[in-house]
Amino acid sequence: MFQEILSNLSQLSPILIYLTIFFFAYIENIFPPSPSDIVIVIGGSLVGAQYLHFTPVLIFATGGSVLGFLTAFAIGWQIDKRIIHSGKIKFLSVEAIDNVEKSFQKFGYYLIVANRFLPGTRAVISFFAGMSRLNIHLTFWLSLASSLIWNSLLISLGLFFGNNIEKIDRFLNTYTNIVITFTVLIIIFLIVRNLWIKYKKRKSN
Repeated sequence: MFQEILSNLSQLSPILIYLTIFFFAYIENIFPPSPSDIVIVIGGSLVGAQYLHFTPVLIFATGGSVLGFLTAFAIGWQIDKRIIHSGKIKFLSVEAIDNVEKSFQKFGYYLIVANRFLPGTRAVISFFAGMSRLNIHLTFWLSLASSLIWNSLLISLGLFFGNNIEKIDRFLNTYTNIVITFTVLIIIFLIVRNLWIKYKKRKSN
């Protein structure tokens, strides 16, 4: 399958390939899941084939990642407690939003740095970072740094192991599953911890 994708992409002009990389990197933050990581790896393999150049692939991939992050950030910024209070969003309570905002005010910038290394949670992090009103300038630079490092790694994987894209895809899928599982376990732990604290408070009263 990946050889077919490589073959089809190599028939396009370089600028169209760069735009395709940008599109997938951008859309992942708005409508996940998106195969943006493997598309960037394929771009790296085309760098190895000397059909593309490393720097433009990195620029378009990172530009799409950062712009997509900021788009989701802006959407989160526009959703405030007035909308939550209106009852239009049934699955989000004001108390839950308060807890998320407190967490992001403490750890949000660290999450932004780790954002690109956390597949499956990228759109959630950018959305709640915006809802928590994190500093836009610091958010931009941190998301840029995270995207540059992650995308450089992906392009390098494609560059050096371009003939084994299937193996890279399996590695990325395994990595994604581990990250998602670890994240779910943390969320479950925090929920149980929060319920236990509430129970202890009620019992003491």
